[in-house]
Amino acid sequence: MSKIAFVFPGQGAQAVGMGRDAYSAHAGAKHIFDGADKALGYSLSSLIFDGPEEELKMTYHTQPALLTTSTAYLEVLREKGIQPDYTAGHSLGEYSALVASGVLSFEEAVRVVRARGEFMEQAVPNGRGVMAAVLGAERAALDELCRRISSEGNVVELANVNCPGQIVVSGTREGVQAVIERAKEAGAKRAIALDVSGPFHSSLMKTASEQLAHVLSDISLADAAVPVVANVTARPVSSPDEIRELLVRQVYSPVLWEDTIVWLIEQGTDTFYEIGSGSVLAGLIKKVDRSVKVISINSLEAALQAGL
Repeated sequence: MSKIAFVFPGQGAQAVGMGRDAYSAHAGAKHIFDGADKALGYSLSSLIFDGPEEELKMTYHTQPALLTTSTAYLEVLREKGIQPDYTAGHSLGEYSALVASGVLSFEEAVRVVRARGEFMEQAVPNGRGVMAAVLGAERAALDELCRRISSEGNVVELANVNCPGQIVVSGTREGVQAVIERAKEAGAKRAIALDVSGPFHSSLMKTASEQLAHVLSDISLADAAVPVVANVTARPVSSPDEIRELLVRQVYSPVLWEDTIVWLIEQGTDTFYEIGSGSVLAGLIKKVDRSVKVISINSLEAALQAGL
């Protein structure tokens, strides 16, 4: 029997103006944007709709902005009566998945991800930690290369296992540069430095995870009404204690996105709704399996057309 998954994008998908169409024409979506402004105590919606882009790119703005945009489009989709069998999100997107699965209220989630963004931004001095995309390498070979370089004193680790042939590494500037220079040792075609503000999903983020653990310990989580496939394990999770633990580990652990999509397809998932800004996840999912259907809900029109 065919199944549906709702999937949500993470950092890097943001764009000035995202969600404005839904805010302008859909009461439920407007309520979400207004709720974010109220929960945070400043006009996040103005920053999302009008920029400036450099400000929106700050991690502590980007994370609540993407969560808010995804949840606004989710509100439109819910009115269509489309129900998922699973949810999942890429890195930050996991919080949108948790909102969609009823684990976290939107207002709680937007406050948590604002704090998460601040902790991640502060964990490593600006410029000391970076990330790079490695194309064409085998996972095991790239992992071994990272271990060799780390043993030489410059931390670098797998951060995002996105799809066959695309893995992001994260670590110190020197460690990531060494991977870029030596990528061919892992069979890679090339490696490209990414424009990010820190070494996300690496052990250098441990201090951020400890701060996040304190925030999450004060927040009430519900059992997942729809199973959420966690980044850390690429397996479904539903109990609040396990969800809380995995969210803490997620900050410094690799995002197993390829494994997540493979597992979902193995369960019979043949339709994915990518809900939020852009269509990055659609490309990654199609590289895992071209036969599945991926619908990008990145505009009000796309949301209104869904299911027709």
